[in-house]
Amino acid sequence: MKDSDARFPQLAGMDREQVADLLADAARNWLAHDGLWFQAIEAEHGMAAAIRADTAAWRRFTVVEARRIMARHGIAPGGGISALVRALEFRLYAYINTQDTVEESERRVVFRMRDCRVQSARKRKGLPGFPCKPVGLVEYGWFAHTIDPRIRTRCLHCPPDAHPAESYCAWEFTLGEEE
Repeated sequence: MKDSDARFPQLAGMDREQVADLLADAARNWLAHDGLWFQAIEAEHGMAAAIRADTAAWRRFTVVEARRIMARHGIAPGGGISALVRALEFRLYAYINTQDTVEESERRVVFRMRDCRVQSARKRKGLPGFPCKPVGLVEYGWFAHTIDPRIRTRCLHCPPDAHPAESYCAWEFTLGEEE
C-alpha cells in the first residue's frame, strides 16, 4: 500500500485524470468560497471595505501559499525568476485559469492571466470587470517577495485597467537587489 493510499483512502483506485479533476474541483471550491466571502463583506460593508478586507487576507494567504509550494516542490528561497516561474505553476489559480509566462530571462519575466474564471464569469453575466488590481498588487507582490525578496513586481494591466484581448492581467517581475 502506498503512503498516499493510507492517508487518503478515497483516492485509492483513481487514475491520474481523476486525481487531476479532483484537484481542479478543489481549486474551484476554494475560489467559490473566496468569492462568496468577498460578496458577504461587500453586501454588509460596501465594495471599498470588501477590497480592503480582501487585500488584507491575500497579504497573508499568498505568503502561506508560496511557502507551501516551495516546501512541497523543493524550491529554494532566493531562487530568482526561474523559482518564481516554477512556483506560479503550482498556485491554486493555475489549475482553473489559463496563464502563461512570456519574455522570460534570468532577470525578468512577464506573467499573464489569459483567462480568469472570475473575470470570464462576470463577462458572461454582463457585469463589469471586477476591479482586482489593488488586491493583485499585494497578492503578486508578496508571492514573488516570498519566493525571492530581490524580485520586484509591476502591474502591466489589471482590471479596472483596460486590457488586451489576450490577457485579463499581466505582471512584470524583475530581479533586483535585496532590500
